[in-house]
Amino acid sequence: DCLLVTGPVTLNMAEALRRTWEATPEPKLVIAAGDCGRDGGIFQGSYAVVGGVAAVVPVDAVIPGCPPAPAALLAGLLEALGRRR
Repeated sequence: DCLLVTGPVTLNMAEALRRTWEATPEPKLVIAAGDCGRDGGIFQGSYAVVGGVAAVVPVDAVIPGCPPAPAALLAGLLEALGRRR
């Protein structure tokens, strides 16, 4: 299973993300897609934003970009899957 997070983690969603991660069976991947998923992007520092995905759950792969190009998304997914084998 793969959790693909494409936006910043807000205070209201941090617990939901944590519970979803805990409920996901192994083997599981967490991928932060885009700058917002990586570190909060343009929303970083907002009172309502915890930050990127790594602030809440462990991240296996990061796909940079704002927004990430389709080819970058595919390459990031394939790279993350390759690391699991």
